[in-house]
Amino acid sequence: MAAVGRRPLLRKVRIHLLLLPFVVFALFPFYHMTLTSLKQDKELYARAAVPLWMTQGPTLEHYSKLLWESAFLTWTMNSLLVTVLATTLSLVLGTVAAYALARLNFFGAASFGTGIFVTYLVPTSLLFLPLAQVVNWLGLGDSKWALVVTYPTFLVPFCTWLLMGYFRTVPKEVEECAMVDGATRIQALWRIVLPIAMPGLVCAALFAFTLSWNEFIYALTFTSSSDQITASVGVTSELIRGDIYFWGQLMAGAMLGSVPIVILYVLFLDYYVSGLTAGAIK
Repeated sequence: MAAVGRRPLLRKVRIHLLLLPFVVFALFPFYHMTLTSLKQDKELYARAAVPLWMTQGPTLEHYSKLLWESAFLTWTMNSLLVTVLATTLSLVLGTVAAYALARLNFFGAASFGTGIFVTYLVPTSLLFLPLAQVVNWLGLGDSKWALVVTYPTFLVPFCTWLLMGYFRTVPKEVEECAMVDGATRIQALWRIVLPIAMPGLVCAALFAFTLSWNEFIYALTFTSSSDQITASVGVTSELIRGDIYFWGQLMAGAMLGSVPIVILYVLFLDYYVSGLTAGAIK
């Protein structure tokens, strides 16, 4: 009996041991960023220092310089504004497009859905040249509003593709019952489908928020002023001067920049997992 009772425990131990290398691989960047951001300058640039360990006392000097001697707070607010607006706009457009492709039977719906997925796969490095002309035509050069306009070009296809799979898992019968009772299709979508599809919407919103927050090419191309750039551009452009790298402030910026993403995923982890798994079932 004792041997039988040990088997589940041994099985759990084996599973955790197998997962341990992946956990170390995933957490090592955060460990390195935290360690570097807390090291003193004399230890950071000492040749005899141990890269993966701290031999002297920690310091918050790098965080203090980043927050109060640079425009990091302005960059972060720009990132937050652009990310929230682009995510909201893309989620609304993606929801409408995904519902139409998943529910309405019109000619070319399947081909159009495939085309949307292919559009998402187009590299941003190929799109920023024609988009630059659009931005100049709109008079949004060197403005964070240019990012609000350009980010949906890769967010809308992704949200549409992800939500199409989730809407297909919602039974059509619940909509039909609502429409039999007098609801229009828009009312059925708003009051029936969207509440059921909330995990999928949260999953799409989290992905869109993450992609917008971490985006670099468009932000680097369409903004240049210190009061317009986002955090991803500001940290890498303002804290690297020639061949001089301010490693302490760079890692402090990377750590603070990852905090919003971590908070969102922790708060909405259950919605994220259920939305991702349900959307994968066709």
